[in-house]
Amino acid sequence: MTVQDLRDVLRERAEGPSPANPARPEQVGAHIRRIRRRRRVAGGAAASVTAAAVLFGAWLVPGAAEQPQKATIATGAVAKLPERFTAPDGTEYRRVATTAIEAAGDGKAVVTVPFSGRPLDVAGVCEGADAGPLRVSAGARTTPIGFRGCTKAMQLHPLPVPATAGEVTVTFDTTTRGTACVRARSGGPCEPVKAERGDWSLAVYEWTPPAQPVEPGPVKDLPRRLDGWELTTSKTGVWPRDTTARFEIAGTGRKLAFEQICGGDLASRLLVHTSTGLGGAPQSTTCAEWKKGPFPMAMTEFPAVPKGERMVVTVRISMIGESTNRPVRWSFGLYSK
Repeated sequence: MTVQDLRDVLRERAEGPSPANPARPEQVGAHIRRIRRRRRVAGGAAASVTAAAVLFGAWLVPGAAEQPQKATIATGAVAKLPERFTAPDGTEYRRVATTAIEAAGDGKAVVTVPFSGRPLDVAGVCEGADAGPLRVSAGARTTPIGFRGCTKAMQLHPLPVPATAGEVTVTFDTTTRGTACVRARSGGPCEPVKAERGDWSLAVYEWTPPAQPVEPGPVKDLPRRLDGWELTTSKTGVWPRDTTARFEIAGTGRKLAFEQICGGDLASRLLVHTSTGLGGAPQSTTCAEWKKGPFPMAMTEFPAVPKGERMVVTVRISMIGESTNRPVRWSFGLYSK
């Protein structure tokens, strides 16, 4: 078989659907080991490694031929960001493109993927310096998504795109904006701070919503006391069934604060907007999960309400990105001090 014949066969396999065979990784591994043994006996161990790499990439990554020319395929991304995985609520994810940003590179990567209409998420893992955030955008009209600093744990974020899009161009950007400097001593020269970056492995996934809503389990009870604050009242619900909450408080002269926790696979994507009607702009925050460890305290404080007056706290809830049949359970509380 010539190199061109091999490429034609691989291209034909890549364009077909992925076989429903859970044992395929082990079968491919066994096939590779047999090739290596035969090639070592024949004195061609170097060629064996090359052949094994081609087979592994072609059989375990059947969508590789679908990736656009603008995509930069990262060698390590395939291992760190799986081709397919299933979220705890049963949602199936399929990787449609991979790319990478190396610490020594220019800090940017661009990938263009076809849009099937299914929701898209972007994922990233990072090794190296605990650098600044990674920004992701899909066109001039989208709000950039911010990844946290460099971490080996996979971060997964929604990628909202117009429903009419035929393809989506995704830009990953770790470049710094502006300049900073530090002084070793008072009155000394201000030395520029060198930006540190890690090596990012990145991917774009599409996911298929569950056929039926997957109700999340209960969340832990809000603490009765938090750093001197005492829980006054609380409410729970499930989004998108419950999109608002309302607290009416009689003034006691004490300060008030709002706290929230959520549960479900998309808990961190829930946006909570609070307003009091007493002036000032509404406050917005994302919702944290609390499974173990210290409570993730992130209070929104309100001014004290004089005795004899009443205050109404209105909470409106929304979601970042698509969430079909993936509800989120929330728990809100008002604290006083």
